[in-house]
Amino acid sequence: MEPLEVYNANFKLIQSIYSSRLKIQILLSVANKPKNLSELRDITGSTSQAIIPKIRSLERLFLIEQIDHGYTITPTGRILATKIGDFVMTIGEIMQHREFWATHDIEGIPQPFLFQIGSLISSDVKYDTTDNMFHVYTHFVTILKEAAYIHGISSVMSPQVADVLADRIVAGVPVELIVNRSVAEGLMQEPFLSRIQKLRPYQNFKIWMVDEPLHLGITVTDKHLSLGLNNKANAVYDSSADMYSNDPQARDWAENLFRYYQSRAKRMNLE
Repeated sequence: MEPLEVYNANFKLIQSIYSSRLKIQILLSVANKPKNLSELRDITGSTSQAIIPKIRSLERLFLIEQIDHGYTITPTGRILATKIGDFVMTIGEIMQHREFWATHDIEGIPQPFLFQIGSLISSDVKYDTTDNMFHVYTHFVTILKEAAYIHGISSVMSPQVADVLADRIVAGVPVELIVNRSVAEGLMQEPFLSRIQKLRPYQNFKIWMVDEPLHLGITVTDKHLSLGLNNKANAVYDSSADMYSNDPQARDWAENLFRYYQSRAKRMNLE
């Protein structure tokens, strides 16, 4: 059956859960750990008289159950709570940064990771402005200079960024880059070739090439994440807007994305 068919057959039940603030709050809170009635009152800001009927409704659906003097999630309830939690994080992220997502080619993010963008909820988007035309670049360079390691995915390269990366490599910072074929070929020409030649002796520098289009830029370090995308209007990489985060969940998302592309890439021989 298609989702719409299932919804039409179960819309009253679905609405009874999704339209109830208290039911959602109860499900999400007891999914973390069992809660008693007093704790649920504190979490929801509601009275026992308001909460108890919702608890009974969730119990009848076998989504939560009573234990000792509290309530816990059931196995089926955990499935639903996980899906609800993912929905909450996803819609929260999409709405929080809706201008960024609406004006950029988000389909440049591989679908499995696109469906996990709720992981980026604790991120901040920085834009260049007429008062500060290098705001994004300056912040990006700061991230690189603070990094204990650098993992990057890039569909573009600039001499300025290359110089910063070269300094970090010489300083002993492990740097691994994943690029597409056009960038890889560009790195073997000036103004990049002479820089690459100087870095050949450094074992902490690796470049990987994917033989497929890249429509995003990712930099993940031990402290930060930077995400850039192509402008939706002209399909050109937008260096004037970047999403940043120091949240571990966001960095894990980016690191997994790096590993995803690395598994599809071939290491370049810099000799």
